[in-house]
Amino acid sequence: MTERSLTLMAVHAHPDDEATSGGGVLARYAAEGITTVLVTCTDGRCGDGPGGVKPGDPGHDPLAVAALRRAELQASRAALKLTHLELLEYADSGMMGWPTNDAPGSFWSTPVDEGAERLAELIRRYEPDVVVTYDENGFYGHPDHIQAHRITMAAVALTGIPAKVYWTTAPHSAMAELGKVLRELGVDWEEARIAEDDAPPQLGLPDEEISTWVDTRAYGAQKYDALAAHASQSENLMFLRMGKERFTELMGTETFLRVHDRTGASLPEDDLFAGLR
Repeated sequence: MTERSLTLMAVHAHPDDEATSGGGVLARYAAEGITTVLVTCTDGRCGDGPGGVKPGDPGHDPLAVAALRRAELQASRAALKLTHLELLEYADSGMMGWPTNDAPGSFWSTPVDEGAERLAELIRRYEPDVVVTYDENGFYGHPDHIQAHRITMAAVALTGIPAKVYWTTAPHSAMAELGKVLRELGVDWEEARIAEDDAPPQLGLPDEEISTWVDTRAYGAQKYDALAAHASQSENLMFLRMGKERFTELMGTETFLRVHDRTGASLPEDDLFAGLR
């Protein structure tokens, strides 16, 4: 009888989040023969349109943007060599406070129990050993990220299947270094400003509070290619400007906070599957 493969499920809000928030671990574990399941909750319709046109501006067609981003997501999946892609296809809610938050069919307006049951169906189907999503603030306060957190934690509670659950995060030291590099590239980015002012970074966690540090340097090129697949989104271009080598150097360790564990694996750990293999 063939032993069941270990399975990783990552629950993300939009097309491109899988590349920026854990593309390295997805590529690494896929290469190690672990079944990888990416769940993308929204269609990304509130992203940039062709030429960088913004939502609400003339020429921004939400349905066309959603179709473009679906194609980009498939290209990213190929770059990361993921086993399965599941689309919940809720409407992108846009940034907090946008009218699209409350639009019919938006992810943010969807009852948590409804979204959780749909995700629970996927958890029952794939039986993931490890589930990864965002923290309760969605890392930076985006409503769809917050909603992805809520439905994931509710679905985990409904099923009781995953042995381990992680939230993506970033160490303060890495955020400060990222700010320095982006300043060198001439990028006007909030974290660069914070680092320049020597104020504590507002995103992520103090280094000592992070439970899990995963080396993904060997998969930096795949992560870069996955992000490049989402070239329609202008916020990704600042990372691509680093080039693959510097991108890998800077983004080659992915960090997480372990929030649920049935394995007893000691902390800190360097493997999401510690205690499972």
